[in-house]
Amino acid sequence: MAVSIVVEEDKYRSHLYGDGEKNTKWRFGAAPNYEAVNKLFEEGRTKIWPVGSLEEKVQNLVKTWEMEMFNKLDYDDYKTVDTINFKFSLNGSKPVNLEDMHRVLGGGYNAFMQTSLPQNLRCYDPDEETVESAHLAFITAFTRGFALEVLQVYSGPPVIVYKFRHWGFMEGPFKGHAPTGEKVELFGMAVFELDEKERIVKVEFFFDRGELLGRLVTKGGDDNLQGEISSSCPFLKNIS
Repeated sequence: MAVSIVVEEDKYRSHLYGDGEKNTKWRFGAAPNYEAVNKLFEEGRTKIWPVGSLEEKVQNLVKTWEMEMFNKLDYDDYKTVDTINFKFSLNGSKPVNLEDMHRVLGGGYNAFMQTSLPQNLRCYDPDEETVESAHLAFITAFTRGFALEVLQVYSGPPVIVYKFRHWGFMEGPFKGHAPTGEKVELFGMAVFELDEKERIVKVEFFFDRGELLGRLVTKGGDDNLQGEISSSCPFLKNIS
């Protein structure tokens, strides 16, 4: 009698399950489960891209890349990037390689929360966080995850330029600030450059971290919040 084998899969992310990941080293001990955030995405997205469209392909690439960056411990397990030539930059900062993205910038959420603000004006300081503590802070605040959708794709490969939206509901505390239950949104733009093998060799993100953090700490009367708000870039504010 034939035995049917159920293969786990995520319809928005590649390189998460299957034989190609049987030896993958996962940062938090096991492959992440995106069931809750996928539900949040499907309920809250503003765009439904046609199957096979450029927009759908870009959206799935970004989701897969984020999954690998946040959850795969060994660079050899990365499938979406050229680990040798990869460069990352945030808001026009000097590009860094994969090693420095994790070792110098802190990896995970910390790499995306970099700021030039003086430490006494930071309501969230990536220099004081580890990958693990940052991960815990954000997943505690966003119990159903922080969903991503691509709003528009301005150019296709090899240089992909797109506008994105992240959102979630603050249903848990964040760094001592009580949950509000409110929707928190972040808008921005990014540039992904691919090589001839369709691996990512360069990533540039442009967004205002104050747009995110301001909604997480406003109820707590954080003394450093004004520093985050006053540093907001009018251009980045207007792209949403």
